[in-house]
Amino acid sequence: MHCVSAAKKQRLLMSNWRIKLSLFLNYFVFAILLNSVGTVILQVQNNFAVSKSSASILEAFKDLSIAITSFLIASYVVRIGYKKTMLIGLALVSLMCLLIPSVPSFMMTKLLFATVGISFALIKVSVFSTLGIVTNSKKEHLSLMSFLESFFMIGVLSGNFIFASVVDNSNPLSTKWFNIYYFLAGLSIVAFLLLSTSRLDESQVQKKEEGKSASQEFVEMLQLIIVPLVLVFIFSAFFYVLIEQSIMSWLPTFNKDVLKLSTSLSIAMASILSGSIALGRFLAGIVLRKIDWLIVLTGCLAAAAAIILITVPLTKNTIVSSVTNLKDIPVVGFAFPLIGLFLAPIYPAINSVILSNLPAHKHGAMSGLIVVFSALGGTTGSIITGHVFDAYGGQTAFYFSLIPITLLIILLIIFKRLQPKTNINTEVKMAGGH
Repeated sequence: MHCVSAAKKQRLLMSNWRIKLSLFLNYFVFAILLNSVGTVILQVQNNFAVSKSSASILEAFKDLSIAITSFLIASYVVRIGYKKTMLIGLALVSLMCLLIPSVPSFMMTKLLFATVGISFALIKVSVFSTLGIVTNSKKEHLSLMSFLESFFMIGVLSGNFIFASVVDNSNPLSTKWFNIYYFLAGLSIVAFLLLSTSRLDESQVQKKEEGKSASQEFVEMLQLIIVPLVLVFIFSAFFYVLIEQSIMSWLPTFNKDVLKLSTSLSIAMASILSGSIALGRFLAGIVLRKIDWLIVLTGCLAAAAAIILITVPLTKNTIVSSVTNLKDIPVVGFAFPLIGLFLAPIYPAINSVILSNLPAHKHGAMSGLIVVFSALGGTTGSIITGHVFDAYGGQTAFYFSLIPITLLIILLIIFKRLQPKTNINTEVKMAGGH
């Protein structure tokens, strides 16, 4: 019996290893696709003569499709199956990446980001839900979430270099950079094959939801919103992503218009932000095991505000001529993106806190709410930043981040105070009249 038990445990560990690897690869692929929006915003201004305000709509195509899809599908993900849902997302994005190089246009970039948004909604809700199956404790959940989000940023970092390598500085009107999507289609297909050959045991989660109608599952997701802890979390996630995306999506344009870097350097230098977020999340996976999350996160937000206040004023003294060499880039070009180190731990930490306070069978519904409000925060931040950038310039646009940073510190303190007092299962039942 001991041998059988040991053999079963070994098979489970191997199965979990393949699924975890698959989750990391899925996140890597979508990190490149989603966060290429900053690069594409810059490129469509050159290729298709669109204004900054018009280009900012790409963020809305991405984020609103994420929000709408998550809202409609999250409560049904358990019924469909986490693995099957992820495979659908990978198949959709593979097809779109194969198509777009043949018909490059501003409209196709809108359709691309809409498809990527729909697919990522399916992936992210399923990934967050799957973490509850493959981890055994709150600390393991928090650590794996931080490492997963860290790997996401490695994908973003890789994407910046990939896109920078195909941009033609001498011919701003060239659309050859669209060919990079053939490579991304190949990555998506590899991710599809790895996941399709991995085993994920969803039986325990599905058993908890047996006998419920689709409408009951949807209502239960909505009932989560009125729980005070969840409500404060939702606003926290919204403001965090608003801050992150307003900086990440507009940093390449900021580098080009304010720091006067060449197009390829503007994109490549934005990778410092991605790299610093990746490093910050990796370190957070270690630090958060030992130090209370509220101390870490509020300290990080205060440091992020300090970086904005110190570095952004330095951009007023940048040279006017175009910068084409790494050695000529002003210090602020390297210093400002380090804000990512301090923004990094916030998102995975608050997501893990809220999910680990819920039973595994409710992770799908909660993940849906996370994705919906994160997407709304992202598109709000990018569009506001685009309009402020257009009207008042890049410095003012980035100073804007100080407002949501202050609000987020207040929300995190409230979130922490509510956490020990809240029994989410009881409150959801009371809200539903059970």
